[in-house]
Amino acid sequence: MKTVAGIDLGTQSMKVVIYDYEKKEIIEKASCPMDLISESDGTREQKTEWFDKGLEVCFGKLSAANKATIEAIGVSGQQHGFVPLDKDGKALYNIKLWCDTATVEECKIITEAAGGDKAVVDALGNLMLPGFTAPKILWLKRHKPEAFAALKYIMLPHDYLNWKLTGEYVMEYGDSSGTALFDSKNRCWSKKICDIIDDKLLGLLPKLIDPAAPAGKVSAQAAAAYGIPAGIPVSAGGGDNMMGAVGTGTVADGFLTMSMGTSGTLYGYSNKPISDPENGLSGFCASTDGWLPLLCTMNCTVATEFVRGLFQMDVKELDAEASKAPCGSEGVLVIPFFNGERSPNLPNGRASITGLTAANTNRANIARASLESAVFAMRGGLDAFRKLGFQPKEIRLIGGGSKSPVWRQIAADIMNLPIRVPALDEAAALGGAVQALWCLKNQNGKCDIAQLCAEHIKLDESKNANPIAENVAAYNKAYAEYSKMVETLSPLYK
Repeated sequence: MKTVAGIDLGTQSMKVVIYDYEKKEIIEKASCPMDLISESDGTREQKTEWFDKGLEVCFGKLSAANKATIEAIGVSGQQHGFVPLDKDGKALYNIKLWCDTATVEECKIITEAAGGDKAVVDALGNLMLPGFTAPKILWLKRHKPEAFAALKYIMLPHDYLNWKLTGEYVMEYGDSSGTALFDSKNRCWSKKICDIIDDKLLGLLPKLIDPAAPAGKVSAQAAAAYGIPAGIPVSAGGGDNMMGAVGTGTVADGFLTMSMGTSGTLYGYSNKPISDPENGLSGFCASTDGWLPLLCTMNCTVATEFVRGLFQMDVKELDAEASKAPCGSEGVLVIPFFNGERSPNLPNGRASITGLTAANTNRANIARASLESAVFAMRGGLDAFRKLGFQPKEIRLIGGGSKSPVWRQIAADIMNLPIRVPALDEAAALGGAVQALWCLKNQNGKCDIAQLCAEHIKLDESKNANPIAENVAAYNKAYAEYSKMVETLSPLYK
């Protein structure tokens, strides 16, 4: 048996899968929950020791016999998080996460110093947003000056796991392009933005590596700690969206992946750098060759979880209730900005249920509106893709939303595209495993990632959802009302 392993470090959990690449199946997987520090000022943080424990727990649950067959490992991690370490590799402060919105002031400072939004986009391909890493670094300098003075290593969550496995300090292009320190068009660090934060910053950043290259090899220390073979390659890895693209086969033009988890993301492969930051489409690099323009919303299953809790329903009950309501929920709208929002850029945004009347206020309409709201937010990203000349053929759907038949059909109707679901769960972890296989095969000659994904990423035909013309028409009207409501409310949160 020949296997590779994929690790996915998410906001809520860490997962490890062992993938038999000859039989093309996941033979074992393990997971561990992750805690979250949440404060009313928008703070969202985790601790490095939780990541350390996650590796120990997940690998500890896997059988020794299966672990012995692992030939390479690939790591996927939540994007943008700032892991600040001292010269001895000790954490200087908590990890500020992608969903942390406490850095609004730092974004303003950097943007003004750079010469405004246009100058920032010219330098990075992206706006300076609270979710990105750069303002988190300035936040540490302004609020924890002693910690900043001792700063030696700047890592993202997936880089931290790579470092735990190999002892090597490197970063690949995909996750780097989500730091707001990186010129994604030219694939290099932006001296201009780094110098605005601090003149020592550029010298602290890790060496950049190609996504096909290994980050390093499993060290003897990591092998002993986790019961895995020493000396096997650890691939470059990448952000969870980049690895999700690999795990869904979105490595060629024309395919989009939509992830419906805590956050919502919509992204597609491009063989040239494209972005539309003003409409929420970030210009990222892929963790393969090419680029990965991406829309991210901070509230996806957040909205449905809130409504489930409000009405004390489980997931199946929510779906059943939503199925009773018509497309558009009779005018009921959920504005799902429970964690503030990134697309549109409203870090101080607030959620609401609106459009209620004496005739339409019922559980079914509110339940369905919570499902619809997440997809409405993605629709803006799809429109931005099309304006840039991207011609989508279908959407590969992953995340918790992909498990819901009613949500899949809502997505097909709102986006007016076929929805397809990968046959294997854990797209980001599987993406890490497939990238590890790509890295392994590249040691013996050039391997084509698109061909590799075509061989290993299969779709579950039983979960297909195709747009229904009558529903599409109803949702075009409902989306127009949603967009009008967001436009009306946005000035209140700026």
